[in-house]
Amino acid sequence: QAELVESGGGSVQAGGSLELACVASFDTDNYYAMAWFRQAPGKEREGVATIFMRPIDTRYADSVKGRFTLSLDKSKKTLVLRMNNLKPEDTAVYYCAADGWGRVFAGRPFVADDYNYWGQGAQVTVSS
Repeated sequence: QAELVESGGGSVQAGGSLELACVASFDTDNYYAMAWFRQAPGKEREGVATIFMRPIDTRYADSVKGRFTLSLDKSKKTLVLRMNNLKPEDTAVYYCAADGWGRVFAGRPFVADDYNYWGQGAQVTVSS
């Protein structure tokens, strides 16, 4: 059974909205942080948004601030990324990640190697 399973995404025109969901196999309190990363063709994986569990706190990449929003439903073990005002440059495969080691901290929330659980990825395509 996969630790993290993403759903959602799809194709939309610029200015539109999409939502991604990440369902965890275990209670999200088992993680120190959960995050969304993305990887566009020919580019490195980059962090998009992170939520810290203790206490609850969020961090967003500058490129998505004001447009993307994280929400966590602990009862459903689900992390949701709501993406508004999408741009063509948001096109990428989006990955859910979780830190079960306690390596992620507020000063550097988007280091991929600090996350030890990953989902399979979900495609988001934004056309102009």
